[in-house]
Parts: sequence; C-alpha cells; structure tokens
Amino acid sequence: MEEITKLFADHPYIWQAIKLLMTTVAACVGVFLVLKLERKTVEKLLDRRKNINIRFVESVVRFVIILLAVEWVVMSSPLTQSFGKVLFQGTAIIGAIAGFAAQPVISDIICGLMLSATKPFDIGDRIELSDGTAGIVRDITLRHVELAGLDTERLIIPNSVLNGLKIVNMSYRTMNRSYKLKINVAYDTDVELAMSVIRGAVEESPYTVPGKPGPDGSTYGPVYFLEYASSSLVMATTVYYEPGSPTEAVKSDVNVRVNRALNAHGIEIPYDYVNVVMSDKG
Repeated sequence: MEEITKLFADHPYIWQAIKLLMTTVAACVGVFLVLKLERKTVEKLLDRRKNINIRFVESVVRFVIILLAVEWVVMSSPLTQSFGKVLFQGTAIIGAIAGFAAQPVISDIICGLMLSATKPFDIGDRIELSDGTAGIVRDITLRHVELAGLDTERLIIPNSVLNGLKIVNMSYRTMNRSYKLKINVAYDTDVELAMSVIRGAVEESPYTVPGKPGPDGSTYGPVYFLEYASSSLVMATTVYYEPGSPTEAVKSDVNVRVNRALNAHGIEIPYDYVNVVMSDKG
C-alpha cells in the first residue's frame, strides 16, 4: 500500500489519469441510465400520443445530454482542462459551428426543426413523396426521418431532402388512411354500371371501411367519372382503410376484386396497342 501511495506521490499524472478514466466510466454509466430512463418516458408518451415533436425533442435532449457528459469529463481533470476550455469556452467552438453551418448536418437539423414545427405528418402516418418514395413514419431524429416500407424495408431520408419534396399524407388529421384508385374502362362501357361495379368491389374487401364523412355518418367513397382519356373513360374513387392494415395488402385485394368484378360484367379495361401497316411497294 505504501508503495502504491509513493508511486502516486512521485507520479501524480498516473493518479490523474486513473481519476479521468474513472470519471469517464461513471459518465458513460450515467448517460446510459439517463438515456434509458428518457427512452422509457418517451415510449409512454408515444403510447398515448404519437407526435413527431416528442421524437424530435428527444433527439435534441439526447444530443445535449451526451455533449454535457463529454464536457464534464473533459473539464474534470487537469490533464484535459486546457483542451476543454479551448473546445467549449474558446473561439474554437464558435469556429467549428461556423464551419459546420454550410454542411449538410446543420441543414438537416434546421429542416428537422421545421418539420417538427409545421407537422406535415406524425408518427404512424403513411406518406408518399413526390419522388415516388412511400412508407409509414416510424421515427424522426436530428438528421433524418425513418420510413417503414414493404416488409422489412426501412427508408432513411435526410430531413433536408424530405423538407424539399412534396408530401402526400394518406391519413392527415384523420383516424383512417386512404388512397386514390383510378380505373380505365372502354368507351362503350355503361358508365353507371361500371361505377356501381367498382363501388361494390371496394365495399366487399375486408380491408376497406367507410371513411368519407357525411350527414348520416361515414360512408364509402363514391365513384367518379373523371375524364375522357385518349382511349378510355377514367373512373376514380377513394379507398379508406384502417391504419393497422398494410397499404400494399389493401391495394392488392381491392385491385383483384375490381378486376374480377369488371370481367364478370363484361366491362373491358383497355390498353394501348399499335397497328402496323405493311406496304408491298418496293
């Protein structure tokens, strides 16, 4: 014991290094426990209210906790105090922030703040982007938004990219989700019959639900005759379904039923074709 005491007395840097190591371990354990408690608290909040503001604030809080822990460790030892003063109190940190201001990371953070403030979507909403990307919003962080795609697919989209795209929210401020179903039928089709057949096929699906508000309660979406296309008549309706139903499964089931019903009633779904005229002239 006396030899250890003498060693520390003769080599104070060894003792300082040990204390720094112990402080680092304590900080890591403390941060781990605090973040674990914070995660449980957020999960309880999200059970009652799925909100992107909560997720984004959580990311900010986690970043601040880790930053404060690093500062505490660095400033706790004479071995690293000078470095800590330069890093956290001097002009170095200002220069670092200014340098990063033009970097994508800062852009993602600012855009994440804007998304959290304007709330074009919430946790659990299904969104479709103008570039064709679609999925269910699972999380938002300082840098990105996580979308759940088909099966195990996860889409990680930077906040700055998402903020610059047009967003179609399939369940904006409603209990149900929905999507637009368009069907092209031949010009000689009985329009009223086609509208009735399509509506009946949609209603028969076990996935669909009445979702259009009306004076007597919610109803299934009506079928509209939208326009004359180059080689067909365009019908459209809105399909409503519950959030727990996978969108791809809903679309597949409805498409099969509509196709089967149209075929059963002799209603043609036209397709483009080309007539090639061969000339025998040399």
